[in-house]
Amino acid sequence: MSARVKVLPSGREFVAEGAAPLLEEALRAGISLNYGCSNGNCGLCKARLIEGRVERVRPVDYVLTAAEREAGMVLLCAHAAATDLVIEAIEAGEATDIPRQQIEARVRRVDPAGERVRVLHVQTPRTRRLRFLAGQSVHLTIGGQRLADCPIASCPCDDRNLQFHILRRPGDPLSDLVFGGLKPGDPVLLDGPIGSLTYNDDSRRPAIFVAWGTGFALIKSLVEHAMALETVPHLVLYWIAGPATGHYMVNLCRAWADALDDFEYVAFTPPAAPGEDPLAAPDRVEAALAYIAGRHADLGGFDVYVAGPEAAATASEFFFLERGVARAQLVVKHLEMGSSGNGVGVIYF
Repeated sequence: MSARVKVLPSGREFVAEGAAPLLEEALRAGISLNYGCSNGNCGLCKARLIEGRVERVRPVDYVLTAAEREAGMVLLCAHAAATDLVIEAIEAGEATDIPRQQIEARVRRVDPAGERVRVLHVQTPRTRRLRFLAGQSVHLTIGGQRLADCPIASCPCDDRNLQFHILRRPGDPLSDLVFGGLKPGDPVLLDGPIGSLTYNDDSRRPAIFVAWGTGFALIKSLVEHAMALETVPHLVLYWIAGPATGHYMVNLCRAWADALDDFEYVAFTPPAAPGEDPLAAPDRVEAALAYIAGRHADLGGFDVYVAGPEAAATASEFFFLERGVARAQLVVKHLEMGSSGNGVGVIYF
């Protein structure tokens, strides 16, 4: 059985399937409801039932007061929809609505993604999931050594299983660990989330995503969140990568394009001389941006999200602003490579 759930005061809606807890179904749909432990202990996911009927599907330790029960409060992590519902619940509208968290997680596995990139999979405990918004990052500490600020490359809809894309950089502590001795079960301390520029959940404009190199990590989280929301009429992903890393998750991007009628994926490799980094060469960056502009008659009608190294991101920012994209419709993530000991880059907002 499926039920339609409307959340007030935002008016957002999602479909709840079977006996799945309402909190899980809302997160899967890209709706950032307030919660803490997600395990019936803290009470932070309390919501008021306005219309419809729920049933409890998980045991809880948190005890609602008599006044809360009288007001129709329920714990979303422990109740499923028995009918269509209208609920009143707190949502995270911006980064400041999400508390800073410290969680000791574990390495699940490290997957190769081409010769120079590894995908680090980290899993949190069932009772300590990481709340974050698409486009945010966390500090990573391994073996007592605070290593890096890393973009979260996974969707907030799966708050327990996190992804990080790590670029091979010999001498970089995080890179050396991921490409060397890091193994499943190793502890990883997560501190975050950090970052204030995130996805605009309220927009109904089509969206363009521009990933420069390993800036794809941030863009991937944003794209997956946009797909979960199902409110954007059309999404276009441009992934501009040099020969060093290539389009290291091309199969995933093609799968998105095959599965969704409203999603378009375009891979672009700027021409480069031997040994040249095309993402740092102004003429190569301009050529890639001109290619994007040539495919859209009116860029001003889009929301645009950009992530990449400093030179490419800065050039992109000026480029889209000059072509009619309003400042409020443009999100640019600058990844500064090198000095922080981060295999992917430090984020400056």
